[in-house]
Amino acid sequence: MKRSYWLLPALMLAACATQPPVSLSTGPFSNITPLAAQTQNFAGNKVRWGGTIANVMPRKNETCFQVVSHSLDSSARPEEEDKSDGRFMACSPGFYDPAIYATGREVTVVGMLQPSVSGKIGEYDYRFPLIAADQIYLWPKREARPIYPDPYYPLWYSPGPWMMGPMGPW
Repeated sequence: MKRSYWLLPALMLAACATQPPVSLSTGPFSNITPLAAQTQNFAGNKVRWGGTIANVMPRKNETCFQVVSHSLDSSARPEEEDKSDGRFMACSPGFYDPAIYATGREVTVVGMLQPSVSGKIGEYDYRFPLIAADQIYLWPKREARPIYPDPYYPLWYSPGPWMMGPMGPW
């Protein structure tokens, strides 16, 4: 009977977890980075890359995304980090609303590499690896995590200039 008391909280926590689609985690993906694909032709290789959206370009029959690449965690979600493997373009048939797929949102892209395309980032000439995307998964926004004080640090204890020595005034 006591085991059943733990079942409900465990199920509630599992329901809160973000689960990506199965197609993001299955399949053989080439271990090619966007940086490597900039300089070499890896067209025809299936890749799974992710990052943050830098630009969305709806076109007549497709929508193209310019993505700042980040490494992926175990669930294929882009990691929050201040480093990148460069940028890549991902184009998928249909219309993706730029108000939903907005700058700064996290995506994971699965598709086949195409020959790189030339473009610009501001005034800088850039060579973008191009993915013909089978799937573009938009991750839910990350919630800000509150910072809780250390529960073992007494809130009434406030070290200040009045302290004398390592043990305080006592």
